[in-house]
Formats: sequence, structure tokens, C-alpha cells
Amino acid sequence: MTFKNFRVRLLTSLVLFLLIYFIFSYSFVLNYVLIIFGVLALLEFFSMIKKITSNKKLMFILNFTFVIYMFIFCFLFSLLYNHTNLRLIVFILLVGCIASDIGGYLVGKFFQGPKLTKISPNKTITGSFGSFIFTCIVISFLIFYFTSDFNLKILFIGFSTSLACQIGDLFFSYLKRRAKLKDTGNIFPGHGGVLDRIDGILLGMPVGFLSINLIY
Repeated sequence: MTFKNFRVRLLTSLVLFLLIYFIFSYSFVLNYVLIIFGVLALLEFFSMIKKITSNKKLMFILNFTFVIYMFIFCFLFSLLYNHTNLRLIVFILLVGCIASDIGGYLVGKFFQGPKLTKISPNKTITGSFGSFIFTCIVISFLIFYFTSDFNLKILFIGFSTSLACQIGDLFFSYLKRRAKLKDTGNIFPGHGGVLDRIDGILLGMPVGFLSINLIY
């Protein structure tokens, strides 16, 4: 990756982090973001599936399933966010998912090493470990910062959240590979499309929330 591409990617990341700040500072922003991102993610998914198969029935089943999943995800995200006692959990899990992505990218780029899978040639085993480590550290720190609580159970939450993020990422990488696409879109310079940014979040947050409910 050239310095120019890295700079573009960094600037886009800063804008996305700023967006997260506004989401958790001003409630009305969340609804607009969920609608816009949800619609764009659906359009990217439809386009990708169209490149994968020409079977109308299969196309309908896949698209319909993803529409239902996105609707449930956005609805529950908004519902939990607007519940005062659960907003903090939503924030911690979202940041934990982002940490998984950043950890995998930075550690994988720096240490490189053996490839994780043929599904996504850019992902490495060391990058996967980086994802686990970053997520566990970030979630543990945030929970301790806001609640002054820390125990080994929290590491399980971080581990399960990162594992789900990586599985979600690999699932969409598989679809992109089948569709012969590098990215699902180009709305975010240096990052690709909406699905490229939220693929891990779509699975990571639900699994992370379930982990919390199982432990506490």
C-alpha cells in the first residue's frame, strides 16, 4: 500500500470515527445513519449477488434473507441504543468490532506471515491473532473504565466478539470472491463500500451481546 493510499484510508477512518462520536452524542443522527447505511448495504448486496448467480429463485432467497437480517439488526441496534442502560453496551461492542478490524489490519500488515485462508488472501494468521488481542484489550479497557470491573469473563466477550467479526468478514470476502469483486463499493475512499466496513459488525455485535447475556 502506498503512502497516498494509506493517507486516504487514515482520513476516511477519522471521518468514520467522527461519525460514531456524533451517533452517540446526538440520538437523531443514529436513525439517519441506520437508514442510509442500511439502504446502501442492501444495494451493494443485491449487486454482488447478481454477479454471483443468475438463478432467480436463489437470488430472491439470498436477497430476501439479507433484507430481513438487516431490518432486524438495525431495529435491535436502535432499540438497544435508545435504552439508557444498554447504550453503553452497544457503544463498547461497536468499538470492539472496529478494534478487531484495525487489529487484524495493522498486525497483519506489520508481521505478515502465513495466510489464514484462500477465501481472503490478504488475511494472515498473525492478523487474526491481532484482531483477538485488540478486541480483548479495547473491550476490557472500556468496561473497566466505565464500571471499574474486570474479570476473565470479559476476555471471553472480547474473544467471541472478534471471532464473530472475523467470520462475518470472511463470509463477505467469500461472496466478493465469487462475484469477482475487490470491494462491494467505493463510497469510502481507501475502504470500499458500506458492506466492506460493516461486514464484521453485522455478526460481531449480535454475538458479543449474546456473550454478555450468557455470562452476566
